[in-house]
Amino acid sequence: MRNLQQMMNQVRQMQEQMQKQMEELRVEAASGGGMVQARMNGQKQLLEIRIDPEAFKDADVEMLQDLIVAAVNECARKVDEELQSKVGALTGGLGIPGVF
Repeated sequence: MRNLQQMMNQVRQMQEQMQKQMEELRVEAASGGGMVQARMNGQKQLLEIRIDPEAFKDADVEMLQDLIVAAVNECARKVDEELQSKVGALTGGLGIPGVF
């Protein structure tokens, strides 16, 4: 019984550690050679979008929309990648299939 309680405490500590890391995580991605840049936190909340004024020069709205979507999607992919890496570190390399 003591082993189970000890294991549950370890799991709780790992959860708390992971939650803190998710809150602190920030990733950035760019598209269009840096014309559009996005910044996202570990909870996949979009924090910032930066658009180079040159992107407006040609007035190609569809291209700009595609660049924004690409940058945001790349941020989300990077968040997943970072979180998988952190979960692996917390579990000693034992991935948890299907988590991210």
